[in-house]
Amino acid sequence: VQLQASGGGLVQAGDSLRLSCAASGRTFGIIPRAWFRQAPGKEREFVASFSANGFSPIYTDSVKGRFIISRDGAKNMVYLQMFNLIPEDTAVYYCAATASSDSAFDGFRDRRSYRYWGQGTQVTVSS
Repeated sequence: VQLQASGGGLVQAGDSLRLSCAASGRTFGIIPRAWFRQAPGKEREFVASFSANGFSPIYTDSVKGRFIISRDGAKNMVYLQMFNLIPEDTAVYYCAATASSDSAFDGFRDRRSYRYWGQGTQVTVSS
């Protein structure tokens, strides 16, 4: 299974971006469902995901009201629409996927929940 993230770029504060993540390969039972990010010198952190029911979105507090996660199950894709970007959002953004049988750690907020990771896409927000 491969995850390909795209849509990053260099934007100004207040701008919007939409990240996309496509799963390919042997995708039966694979669920792209989350986004994490990693800023320079920091650990990878949770941004957004779908809960165990696969429908309810979960967000880290710093992006609530600004980011929207969505998915297209038929296409095996997950998206992250980002509005009103701020410099603190600057990071490499990674999409992540689970297998249908995987267990959730901290309601899918924990990196250990995810078996598959994309290569990352850089988002840089200038002030």
